[in-house]
Parts: sequence; C-alpha cells; structure tokens
Amino acid sequence: AQGQPVLIDRFLEDAIEVDVDCIADGKDVIVAGVMEHIEEAGVHSGDSACCIPPHSLTPEVIAEIKAAAAGLARSLGVVGLMNVQFAVKKEPGPDGSGGQSLYVIEVNPRASRTVPFVAKATGLPVAKVAVKVMAGVSLAAQGVTTDPVPAHVSVKESVFPFVKFAGVDIALGPEMRSTGEVMGVSETFAIAFAKSQIAAGILLPEKGRIFLSVASVQAKEQMKVLARRLVDLGFDLIATSGTARELAAAGIEVEVVKKLQEGHPNLIDHLIDGTVQLIFNTPRGKGARTDEGRIRAASVLYGVPCITTLPAAEACVRAMEGMRKAPLSVRLLTKARAEYAMRQQAQSGAKSLADALRAAAREGTLPAIVATGDELGGQ
Repeated sequence: AQGQPVLIDRFLEDAIEVDVDCIADGKDVIVAGVMEHIEEAGVHSGDSACCIPPHSLTPEVIAEIKAAAAGLARSLGVVGLMNVQFAVKKEPGPDGSGGQSLYVIEVNPRASRTVPFVAKATGLPVAKVAVKVMAGVSLAAQGVTTDPVPAHVSVKESVFPFVKFAGVDIALGPEMRSTGEVMGVSETFAIAFAKSQIAAGILLPEKGRIFLSVASVQAKEQMKVLARRLVDLGFDLIATSGTARELAAAGIEVEVVKKLQEGHPNLIDHLIDGTVQLIFNTPRGKGARTDEGRIRAASVLYGVPCITTLPAAEACVRAMEGMRKAPLSVRLLTKARAEYAMRQQAQSGAKSLADALRAAAREGTLPAIVATGDELGGQ
C-alpha cells in the first residue's frame, strides 16, 4: 500500500548456518549449545546435519554468537527457552580485508527440536532447567550459572523417507523433508560424523568408484580439492564431461561417463551394475524430471549414497579419512554419565564420584543409573 515500507530479502550464498539454544530467567542467560550446520544456509534447519561444538568456526566468532544470543534474550525479556538461527558469512570489511559477518535469520522464544540433542551432547538437562525457570526458580538457584562445555564432539544427522517414495528428487532445500534424526559421538568431528551417517543408514565406502558432478565454476574449484583427497584414499573417479574436463586439467585422473541424454552407458547404467559406490552431485536444477533429479532418484532406488551439497561432501571425505586413521569405538552410557558427574563433582565439591552421581541423580541433572564399582573407578 502507498506509504508503507517494502521489505526486500537478500539470499546469503555460501553462508554457514548456526543454531543456538539458550535459557534465560529474565536476568541471567546461559547458552546451552551452539550448533554449526554442515549444509550451508538455505537448507532447512530440520534437514541439515549439525555438530556441537562447532567444527570450523573460530573462538572469536563463537563468542560473538553467544553474546548476541544472550543480548537478544535479555532484550526480549525471555523467561525459559529461546532458539536463535544465525548465518555466518565471509565478507570483505570496509578496508577491503577479509572478515566474517554475523546475521540473524530468526529468533524463537520457545523450545526447539534441537533441545534433546543439546541435552545429550552437553549433559545439561535443558528442558528440566527451563521448566523450573518458567516456574519461578532462577538459574542461580538451580546452580546453573555457566555455559556447559561439551566433553566430546556430537553430530546430529537427519533421516529421510526417500526410499518409500520412488522417483522423488532428494535434493535438499528450504522445505523440511526429514522424518527423524540420529546422533554420532566421538572425540573427533570426522568419526562423530561417520557414526551419524552409519546411524542414518548411509554407509560410506572404503573402496570403489565415486561419481562427481558439480554445477558452478566455484563448486568445481572446491571439488578439485576433494577429488585429490579421494584419489589419495584410493578411489577411482568418474564424472560427466564438464566436471571431468576441469579435473583432468588439474592433473586428476578421472573417467568420463555419458550424460543421460547422450546415451549409454551412463551413470544409471553404472548404478544398475553396482560399479559406483558414492555420488557427489550438487544440483543445477531440481525436480524428478531433470537429468540430475533422475540420477538422485536412481541413487535411492539402487542404494547408493548421494550427497547433494559441497559442505556435506567435504564432511564425508573427512569421515572417510578419519576411519582410515582410527577404528570406530563405542562408549558405555554409564561411563559417559559418570564423566559428566565428575565434571559436576569438580564444581560442587562432592567428596567422591559416587556422591556426585547420587547428588546429580537426586537433583535431576543426571538420570538414575545402576553401575558397578569398576564403572565408577572403584568408588
């Protein structure tokens, strides 16, 4: 209408999305978790994998994110849970030097779907603390005065129902399509991400052939780096003519495969024959009727993992490298909880680990467990 302001949105390309869950009591604020998304901003937060603590952000950027979230909670007078979605984008500063800008995507003064993940990743019973705050018990009265520090790396991965919908294009975008989520935990990001993929039913190959197809010039430059790392891992590479030409010019050995409209044998023929073990395909166009959409749909039909974003591709390569360096291991929940109790012991001054476990279970900051003397270090 005349005289009314016009809102113009600008899409942030190649930005990192960050989810933050915090608890405020009207006075004090704690940041329960800072989650860095694996996929770039633009993929729905419910579909993107994410990790705690952030795996690529600098301590300075993380501190700025925490300060911004706490400032928003105080300004809005939040009592309870609040979720903030930020975007971090590399942009030139006023003097032309490189830097990172922080954008606020949205602020929600409520619980988010990420709360259970944050609680498991940090050991802090986020929902319980928040409910007590809403009932009038301050953070200080609950003894929750500092941000929890994760003792390990946790990766949340989404689970999709694509196998139940034959022919659908699996490229991710702003519409949420996942129907569940899983979690991987380890001392390193690479292994935690690998575990999350296994839990989601994605088996990253140890050998074989990988298909590469990327759209933009910038994406092809990034893919060259990943391609070299894949060759170093012993994989054979195949690609359509455009991507293959770029890789060959960079000295990377690659086999050319025909596009679907160019005849046979094409990638789908290789999928039928079981000669391709992994697909990296960033979409130029979306939809089941496009060649790319048909390739992605065929990957589901023939059970071949298909990665549709460059950040996820980079994370997969890191995971495959990590699995070559160290075998996967598991941790007992009782031991993980005992480690959390040890941290609580250091803060509370409990005389023994057993006392700390009993106190934590009594206060509701640790689920009641039954553990042997060995599991508690003899205490």
